Amino acid sequence: MKPTIYTLTGNLLWERTLEFASWAPGQTQRARAESFQVGGKGINVSRMLARLGAPTMALCFAGGSAGADCLAWLSARNLPHHAFTTTSTTRTGAVIRAEGQPETTFLGPDAAPDAAAWAACAEYVEKIPACDVLALCGSFPGWATPAAEPLRAALAQRAAQGTLVADTYGPPLLWALQQPLAIVKINRDEFDAYQPESAQTEPFATRLASAFAQTRLQTWIVTDGEGPVWFAQQGNPPLPLTPPTVKAVSPTGSGDVLLACLLDGCYRQQLDLPTALARALPYAAANAAHPGIADFDLNNLPV
Repeated sequence: MKPTIYTLTGNLLWERTLEFASWAPGQTQRARAESFQVGGKGINVSRMLARLGAPTMALCFAGGSAGADCLAWLSARNLPHHAFTTTSTTRTGAVIRAEGQPETTFLGPDAAPDAAAWAACAEYVEKIPACDVLALCGSFPGWATPAAEPLRAALAQRAAQGTLVADTYGPPLLWALQQPLAIVKINRDEFDAYQPESAQTEPFATRLASAFAQTRLQTWIVTDGEGPVWFAQQGNPPLPLTPPTVKAVSPTGSGDVLLACLLDGCYRQQLDLPTALARALPYAAANAAHPGIADFDLNNLPV
């Protein structure tokens, strides 16, 4: 039986996209089109997994009318999901697009789940079968608070007895690096923020090898936009893979697509990690060359 891949989104996003012929700050402007979508790293990963035909379940915290809108959107698209209700209202955001101008995203303030939501999430995680995969995705407001301790404990048990991966930053990343996770994937900015500035003059392979040796990870992957994707595995030196070259239209979510395709390759198709990662790169590049997230043509991948 193929494993179900669970994603846990710590910071769900209610998001409106406005499209203009052109726009500039400081004046009232009328959009020519608008759309609504649900964001958050784990949601994006599960959307891509579903397109690949992989069993998935998107877990998230949702609160207020914005949270209700998000859950309705997920239900309308038949994306399997389970929400932990919180009194904190789900954050909102806006994407601004115009021809010939860089895409701009505005995000509302983060809001941490309440204690009941953390506890409900922990109870759910404890019941995920050991044969399945759980991915921690994105930021987790309130991660280091006492209220989140039940989830941290459940995840530590999961890391020790099952398969746990992470694509996160800040306090959850620092926690993850000290756990026996199967995979951690972050971007270059997040990696640089983790390391002291004095180390950043060294060759990247040296930096990754040194940092990796101080963790309990099985695999560490670092992406860098259009640049090489580096990966380090236990017992092997770090190696780079070069993604296909494309004209980027909207890179947002491309790392999420990469993670989804990587997990699909490793756990559903039983590929070794280098093969699964190489297979995932064209999908991420195709996403970057497309204005949406995880809705590009699967039959027209760049090479």
